[in-house]
Amino acid sequence: MTDRHELRVDKQIREAEERGEFANLPGAGKPIPNLGTHYDENWWVREYMRREKLSFVGPPALALRKEREDIMDVLVKEHSERAVREIVAELNARILEVRRGAVEGPSIVVGTLDEDETVARWRAARAA
Repeated sequence: MTDRHELRVDKQIREAEERGEFANLPGAGKPIPNLGTHYDENWWVREYMRREKLSFVGPPALALRKEREDIMDVLVKEHSERAVREIVAELNARILEVRRGAVEGPSIVVGTLDEDETVARWRAARAA
């Protein structure tokens, strides 16, 4: 390509390179992440969730269902029965809020947790 046929953008890039504006950029000399891996059309969602430390994106009722299913993973890290009961009570309150229709999203039935039964499961998990 000759100079007179050089596009305006190409000229700006060439001049910036000559001025050294592209030197020492973050990631220079490093491989492009995920280059050569299978293309995932939802890559941006996965990256957003990783960056924002989100474990679930979806309607609140579905998120509560997932949280209810995974509650023991959270509770086994607790050291007191009082903390376990507070976590269960807070989750149950959010479940009841969804049941009342106070949260946007589809109507999905999510059962509350029996506090005493959950504490007993927590004790058994800690003893194991």
